[in-house]
Amino acid sequence: MSRKINGIGASNGVSIAKIFKIENVEIEIDSKKIEDSEKEINILNSAIEKSVEQIEKIKMVASKTLSEEELEVFDAHIQMAKDPEMLLEVENLIKNENYNAAYAVDKVSQQLTQMFASFDDPYMRERAADIKDVSSRIIKAILNIETTDLTTIDEEVIIVADDLTPSDTAQLNKNFVKGFLTNIGGRTSHSAIMARSLEIPAILGLTNITELVSNGDIVAMNGETGMAIINPDDQEIEKFQEEYNQFLNHKKELEKFLNKVSASKDGKKVKIASNIGSVADAEGASKFNADAIGLFRSEFLYMDAENWPSEQEQFESYKAVLEKMGNKQVVVRTLDIGGDKTLKYFKFPEEMNPFLGYRAIRLSLDKKETFVTQLRALIRASAYGNLAIMFPMIATIDEFKQARAIYDQVYNQLKEEGHQVSESIEVGMMVEIPAAAVLTEQFCKYADFVSIGTNDLMQYTMAADRMSEKVSYLYQPLNPSILKLIKMTIDGAHRAGKWAGMCGEMAGDINAIPLLLGMGLDEFSMSSTSILEAKKLISEINFKDAHQLVHQALKCENQEQVQEVLNSFWENK
Repeated sequence: MSRKINGIGASNGVSIAKIFKIENVEIEIDSKKIEDSEKEINILNSAIEKSVEQIEKIKMVASKTLSEEELEVFDAHIQMAKDPEMLLEVENLIKNENYNAAYAVDKVSQQLTQMFASFDDPYMRERAADIKDVSSRIIKAILNIETTDLTTIDEEVIIVADDLTPSDTAQLNKNFVKGFLTNIGGRTSHSAIMARSLEIPAILGLTNITELVSNGDIVAMNGETGMAIINPDDQEIEKFQEEYNQFLNHKKELEKFLNKVSASKDGKKVKIASNIGSVADAEGASKFNADAIGLFRSEFLYMDAENWPSEQEQFESYKAVLEKMGNKQVVVRTLDIGGDKTLKYFKFPEEMNPFLGYRAIRLSLDKKETFVTQLRALIRASAYGNLAIMFPMIATIDEFKQARAIYDQVYNQLKEEGHQVSESIEVGMMVEIPAAAVLTEQFCKYADFVSIGTNDLMQYTMAADRMSEKVSYLYQPLNPSILKLIKMTIDGAHRAGKWAGMCGEMAGDINAIPLLLGMGLDEFSMSSTSILEAKKLISEINFKDAHQLVHQALKCENQEQVQEVLNSFWENK
């Protein structure tokens, strides 16, 4: 008898194949003490060396199918395995507490995993999985436990596992692996990102899929809807075959938008831009022909470093992205650190609520030397492309004017020093605090543009910490109060003759796009993989209809009513 299950659709595609289940090997790690700490440290170092060799081998295999961008995860894993700070903590447990190497690695990795898993930022949360992957590999090497070799799969299968690490995913041959299903994971995990790149369907977060199936069972899965059927009957298989054909047709349809202008059905042009966090991410923006980079999260240059990155180090990164994008605009957000994003080389003050405290532009204005270093790097790089700069978490006009004055001072100083710099750098701001949304028109006397950060705007408007499960119901992007603040921001910018973009999660939300188009949003910045879907959707909507839709939505009392208005809008298309 067949059984339907639902999870998180993490990589589109439809597949039917038999199951290849990866059994979890229970690693028994005891806390027995050792007598010879030097011998144990030698065992640790040998295991790290072996683990690095394994990762390098996997990277070499993966280089045949993955881009440079995706391969960077293995460089990160090698760095984690050799991380001197982590190694020092492990060695201290061996030397001072006489713990065995496996227990010491496990203890340190658990502390780091818990810390990263507690972060609000999805990117940071997913780093917890990387730490688990690397530490597990080192522990297996210490205990001489062999790891599963997925490269030996030579028949069509759908993999079922508790979780798939980036190392596992990179070994998958898409000629044989037709999909994977896991108990845990989400759309932002490395395995999900790689699955999308390899075009392998994936459904994650199924909770107990490993308990429900056995090797040899047949499963039909749809990676878009997140639905799978264990041991489907003939009628269900036929339906999935139809879905597979629809998926292939949809994929071909999306490819038509690769080189099309981003515009509504009645000719309203918009920009569909990409959010990136590193130089490597610019590859994805180019692959999907993004109109611009709407958000370059510069904080990752700081978070991946061992100390404050130098002017030259930052310059090289900004220059590389600008050159990659040619004459397309690249909007770099200055250091947005604090809250859930910390630095290993800087101690933030203890605060009752760090999200409302010393972070983002507040830190930059206080640590002026750090801010000047970043601005120097950015302005020097402007000679190599079309640069725009925006300041995060601006609350008052005085804050923006202070930041802008420092920028002007640095710009003039660099020109006096004889550096080549662009004459047309736009300087704007993030709108993520309701106070800024309300005063957008006044802000735009001084700012060249605004970009709406919906994640924080929502959090601050609803007074609801996104980390708290008890108030997660208040995460409501379609709530009329949020929509009114967004419209107020866009209208305020337009009245001042400036453009308004959005780089929060909402910009790539298929549900929200018609409303944002109707409000007159100029730039939608999103994950690169969402670009073609967004272009297609916008091409099917009349701007005039979307504009009318906004009027209806803003009369609603709650998110549910807005959703009903949207449903009616689509039904009448």
